[in-house]
Amino acid sequence: MDILLTNDDGIRAVGLRALYGALIKAGHRVHVAAPMTEQSAVGHSVTLFSPLRVKQVEETGFSGLGISGTPADCVKLALSHLLPKRPDMIVSGINSGANVGVDVLYSGTVSAATEGALAGIPAMAVSVDDFHPEELSAQAEYAVRMLDGEFWSTFPRHCVLNLNFPAGPFENAKGLKVCSQTSSTYRDWYDERNDPRGNPYYWLCGVIPPENVEPESDRGYLSRGYITATPLTFDLTHAGYLDTLTRHLAKNE
Repeated sequence: MDILLTNDDGIRAVGLRALYGALIKAGHRVHVAAPMTEQSAVGHSVTLFSPLRVKQVEETGFSGLGISGTPADCVKLALSHLLPKRPDMIVSGINSGANVGVDVLYSGTVSAATEGALAGIPAMAVSVDDFHPEELSAQAEYAVRMLDGEFWSTFPRHCVLNLNFPAGPFENAKGLKVCSQTSSTYRDWYDERNDPRGNPYYWLCGVIPPENVEPESDRGYLSRGYITATPLTFDLTHAGYLDTLTRHLAKNE
């Protein structure tokens, strides 16, 4: 297959390089279009007020295009201009840090896959519950094997398969759980610090409170050492409230 590979950690990230190697080993044709610098938590933002620049990155055992933009930029530009043909699949990752629950709204990794899915291309986002991974070849090979799954023939259009690996060696993972997202959101706070000139600045911190996590959700299973797979859809309409809202607003006319 022709695979478009991207991420949000940057073109030199260990997770992207692991996927690249696994895809090549499996016989796929890999086209890399990834940010030149880390773009974590930029969500689905796109660049409107500055140009995008593209740099060919050639290293031993690796070839790809580094782009001066967001993950969504990378996919948009690749699909519309850079690739010689439409890819069969888009793979984004492996992201350093899990993308579970509300993370999918912040994640550049998931947004890159979403951009492909919105174009009608099967898409998978891959993450690991570790902010400093060093070796991800086994996780990458597992993810690549999933590309051959028969389920892709019936996978819903405009959806993303969100795959998350637990922290630690791959052989310690307990198996795969297909599950929903946790509904628990972050408990945020800001550390206030001072720069060398004595001026205050603020650093975002936050956790998903473990006591609020549903055990059979993505965050619940991942924290217990399972691999999680969640089909994501991006129709954000609250369908169950449409009729109720219609009745309420009709009273105001």
